[in-house]
Amino acid sequence: MTNKVFVAGVGMIPFKKPGTSESYDQMGAQAVKLALADAGIAYEQVQQAYAGYVYGDSTCGQKALYRVGMSGIPVLNVNNNCATGSSALFMARQAVQSGAVDVALAFGFEQMNPGALKSVWTDRAPALERANDVVNELEGNGELPNAIRQFAGAGQAHMRKYGTRLETFAKIRAKASRHAANNPLALFRTELSTEEVMAAPWLWEGVLTRLMACPPTCGSAAAILVSEKFARQHGLRTDVLIAGQAMATDLPSTYDAKDMIRVVGFDMTALAARQAYEQAGVGPEDIDVIELHDCFAQNELLTYEGLGLCAEGEGEKLVNDGDNTYGGRWVTNPSGGLLSKGHPLGATGLAQCYELTHQMRGTADKRQVAGAKLALQHNLGLGGAGVVTIYQKVSA
Repeated sequence: MTNKVFVAGVGMIPFKKPGTSESYDQMGAQAVKLALADAGIAYEQVQQAYAGYVYGDSTCGQKALYRVGMSGIPVLNVNNNCATGSSALFMARQAVQSGAVDVALAFGFEQMNPGALKSVWTDRAPALERANDVVNELEGNGELPNAIRQFAGAGQAHMRKYGTRLETFAKIRAKASRHAANNPLALFRTELSTEEVMAAPWLWEGVLTRLMACPPTCGSAAAILVSEKFARQHGLRTDVLIAGQAMATDLPSTYDAKDMIRVVGFDMTALAARQAYEQAGVGPEDIDVIELHDCFAQNELLTYEGLGLCAEGEGEKLVNDGDNTYGGRWVTNPSGGLLSKGHPLGATGLAQCYELTHQMRGTADKRQVAGAKLALQHNLGLGGAGVVTIYQKVSA
């Protein structure tokens, strides 16, 4: 079966700095309750749930969900690095589309610690061991956190190959801050200039300033997905359709090409995007608004090219032409993105869904992209997983 899948409800709580949030289970329950209320259904009507988180013990999803209800439904816990939230969404969408269930819940949460990402398990080989070996070979800088070496190194490779200026990445970060100023759920809402981003302390001299990297964040978000049949029977909204969705994992080129841009997931982004466009019957030129994985300002520019918004090497021109913000060809990260909204790993993909659902409904307030009818979500996790989702506004 290939049922149409609609986003009936979404919920999200304000993102916060580590140490200032409630516990993960409280945050997760809050987001789920908001999504249920937005959909207009009771928890007892949910038939399956998918919980996304990266840092936590097994069955944390159940602990969070039991604060909402205990109906005996299947609850599956999902951990796919920074693409965890969208991986939970992917699984929920598959369940509804296949006809296995009519109502599925996807939610994600993260209770993070301050500082750079690091592995909890130090007594075994890391999942990113192969990627780290390539980074060591190409970049060195072993004293820096791995995420910086990976994504800033990819930005540096783009600078070397195409002449991209560091200032271009600073422009992307400044744009994110302008967008986040209109998002009451964002962690950072202070507008920054390009000059302020450039003047921030170096994390990697000549390659990355502190403001070009997203902050560790705590938060949660959720989405209720339903079949058309269920929506019609219960009078639920059917104005936001998941028109296409694809997940890709690493290809041989990720490591064999010895190219930092490939190491950070460019090829799996491109593959997932092509598949999602094909499913939806659209192309990048048809998209109006985009939430993409800007864990570093550098990765936002790389993703423009991976999604086919422009050819490889032309990301800087897209930025300079203003085609990534209001008044341009696409509005990217109207929420403020990971750079300003924050990046609680397990919640990020669902927070992107929250933003784009409101964009398709026309309820994004000051962030609203006028006349938006098609939206694209891109969520990336190294190790790896890349998920691209296309949402379509459906007229009543």
